[in-house]
Amino acid sequence: MTTLILGQVLKFHGSPFEAPPEATARHDSRGAVAVDGGRILGHGPVDAMRAAHPGAAEIDHGAGLILPGFVDAHMHYPQTAIIASWGKRLIDWLNGYTFPEEARFGDPAYAAEIAGRTLDLMLANGTTSLASYCTIHPESVDAIFEAGAARGMAVWAGKTCMDRNAPDDLRDTAQSAHDDSAALLARWHGQGRARYVITPRFSPTSTPEQLEALGALWAAHPDCLMQTHLSEQTDELVWVAELYPEARDYLDTYEAHGLLGARGLYGHAIHLTERERARLVEIGAALVHCPTSNTFIGSGLFDPSLFGTHRVGLATDTGGGSSFSMLRTMAAAYEIAQLGGTALHPAQLLWLATEGSARALHAEDEVGTLAAGAAADLVVLDLASTPAIAQRAARAEDLWQAVFPTIMMGDDRAVAQVYVAGQAMK
Repeated sequence: MTTLILGQVLKFHGSPFEAPPEATARHDSRGAVAVDGGRILGHGPVDAMRAAHPGAAEIDHGAGLILPGFVDAHMHYPQTAIIASWGKRLIDWLNGYTFPEEARFGDPAYAAEIAGRTLDLMLANGTTSLASYCTIHPESVDAIFEAGAARGMAVWAGKTCMDRNAPDDLRDTAQSAHDDSAALLARWHGQGRARYVITPRFSPTSTPEQLEALGALWAAHPDCLMQTHLSEQTDELVWVAELYPEARDYLDTYEAHGLLGARGLYGHAIHLTERERARLVEIGAALVHCPTSNTFIGSGLFDPSLFGTHRVGLATDTGGGSSFSMLRTMAAAYEIAQLGGTALHPAQLLWLATEGSARALHAEDEVGTLAAGAAADLVVLDLASTPAIAQRAARAEDLWQAVFPTIMMGDDRAVAQVYVAGQAMK
């Protein structure tokens, strides 16, 4: 049965980094999204949608702003329980918190508990799709895909592979990384809304042999995504150069082993050389901006000029990131861009958290959009969710002034409703 979801409706019809931001968005102050069978049928002014769908059921969100559900392009669900842990640099944080916690995920019950908790927290914050690293344990991959299927969510995930510079109980081998990943890929990729992602953690925790094995797996399954980390911290770059003395730069450690491609996701990408920037554009690979993590762990500031030249997604990077909220992530992205001399427009921030991240995942026809035929994954924002936000929004002269206070100060209280495949989740 067709349902009309009523409220303010905001739809993008182009990248706001490629044209004036206001020109790439359509805003219906009293609009509706038509949904049936878990898919979007269309959207537009409410009277036109009622005429197009006579007899449709209606759910009215008043002045709530209806957007595509947020898409988190890089996170670590096994780190949910250790989010916001005090730490120093990346390696200290990994050794002190991350690795001890990840060692617990060989227990299927614990993996299932944290997977469910993570997805519920993401949904509470308006995120309907995500790409996550798991642990070396196949059980951790099963857990996140099973939790996603139970909620109807689109989930991209993969076994995190490490065969050196990690504790004994978190190391696999080049062969087992390949074989485990291949088996999980065969079990999950394309099952419902599950998509497998080939996942070497980063060059320092993989030998060249392991990277080569995973590169071969990707070559055999080119429709899969591959996710890893790139140029997150300056001391990490020094470490990579010591481990791979023959490499031209950090990116070359992946390229030399078949792990550079258009369907690659390279998290952080803060300290890039000019060669790396040019090569990433040439290949069409995606960078994933993780602003709360970059500041929390002291990694550095993402160059805002990359938004206009590269495919870029946005991500919480929980638990290195300090929030499950894509609103908070947008706010951090705005602040970091300001430090880089760029004032991101609210349209650009919202686009990054929806269609921009979906483009990074090569899923812009499925998620992060209100286009007809896409999954009916929606978030409805209350633009007056707290007294501080409400008093500022009341003085707004247009949509962008109304939504910006929610981007900068909003949290889960601003998420009035979330729909996954047309089903209300709150």
